[in-house]
Amino acid sequence: MVKFFLKRAISFRHAFAGFSYALRTQPNTWIHVSATAAVLLLGVLLRLPALHLAVLILTIGAVWTAELVNTAVETLVDLASPDHHPLAKISKDTAAAAVLASAIVSVLVGLLILGPPLLKLLENIIR
Repeated sequence: MVKFFLKRAISFRHAFAGFSYALRTQPNTWIHVSATAAVLLLGVLLRLPALHLAVLILTIGAVWTAELVNTAVETLVDLASPDHHPLAKISKDTAAAAVLASAIVSVLVGLLILGPPLLKLLENIIR
């Protein structure tokens, strides 16, 4: 039983090391950190229903997953093909496109969920 938990702890340590690597080496991760904090703070301040917060959290998770997979793909491609190669470029560009697609979807989801309560708040402030 101890061996099982030790293996899990090591797995988590590797995962956190990967997350730390992305934060240290990928400038775009700090955009994700800022957006994550802003959206979650706004959701709490607007007292969004739990279901809306859950959708936002799932959306944030999708963007983070795409960013971390993109980092892994870019790093692996650099290892496998240190010289410029058209297929390496396609791999990196496609992985980056996955991040862009998830970010665009997250903005749309954010607008749909946060937009109405923000507009209502602004209307109350203006009155």
